[in-house]
Amino acid sequence: MRILSGIQPSGALHLGNYFGMMRPAIELQEKGEAFYFIADYHSMTSLTDPVARRKNTLDVALDFLACGLDPKKSVFFKQSDVPEVTELSWLLSTVTPMGLLERAHSYKDKTAKGISPSHALFAYPVLMAADILIYDSNVVPVGRDQKQHVEMTRDIAIKFNEAYGQTFVIPEPQIRDEVAVVPGIDGQKMSKSYGNTIEIFGDEKVIRKKIMGIVMDSRQPAEPKPDADKNLAVQLLKLVAPAEVGNDFENRLRAGGLGYGDLKKALFENYWNYFADARKKRAELAANLDYVNGVLVDGANKARSLAQKVLKRARINCGLE
Repeated sequence: MRILSGIQPSGALHLGNYFGMMRPAIELQEKGEAFYFIADYHSMTSLTDPVARRKNTLDVALDFLACGLDPKKSVFFKQSDVPEVTELSWLLSTVTPMGLLERAHSYKDKTAKGISPSHALFAYPVLMAADILIYDSNVVPVGRDQKQHVEMTRDIAIKFNEAYGQTFVIPEPQIRDEVAVVPGIDGQKMSKSYGNTIEIFGDEKVIRKKIMGIVMDSRQPAEPKPDADKNLAVQLLKLVAPAEVGNDFENRLRAGGLGYGDLKKALFENYWNYFADARKKRAELAANLDYVNGVLVDGANKARSLAQKVLKRARINCGLE
């Protein structure tokens, strides 16, 4: 089984990234041949600062390695270090119906939020399809919001296979429903574009202030809260605390007598402890960037050797060779 997943270097990684994509990816490296890439081409649809892109790309590499990605078990690389993916994107675009792209939820959502409707944003699913298909991927772990893009990849691959003969493996999405959407500090989905994130490796004082500033309702501490399971701090606490701790705080809130300030303090403390080992490892990695860059170069070499074979197969089948 070959697993493929990518993450954009569009800003500091946060709990939504970690529980939605990173932790599942790290667990899956034990179960198959894992290919994980930093989607720097994709980031160009929203980020135009080259200095920021370079910094963010390095930060993603540090974050992922610190959180447990093992380059001995996974192929870890930068998307742009495998330029074959852009040629495949063009080949796929020739069989991709306009109507398919026009139905993309992500494109509609982003343009509705004021993001400029560039060709790259519109054609994003085609490049994503190339990312997946060029490694003969079987399984693509994604959040629920990305499920449609994997389904579009399947449609594009089937159309290409129908036009030019059996060329691509048809991938399957894998969705972890229990952490498909992580709430941000405002209750919406946690997202850099909403400015509501809790960063994985955020500054201690900044994150403490963010968490203590989460807005709660006006009920007094003594009042029972029968809807405690819907409380934002409880939901986040259950992600970063041992199960018995999260359940205990939920029960205390439901019964009455627990102040929101104490709940938020517990959330911060458990968040800080959860990533303590990863923070230490990240500092060690940041002091050894030659190793980090070497991991990405080695990963790109492995990824390219496979990508070139799949691209050649596609070129031959459609008459370019």
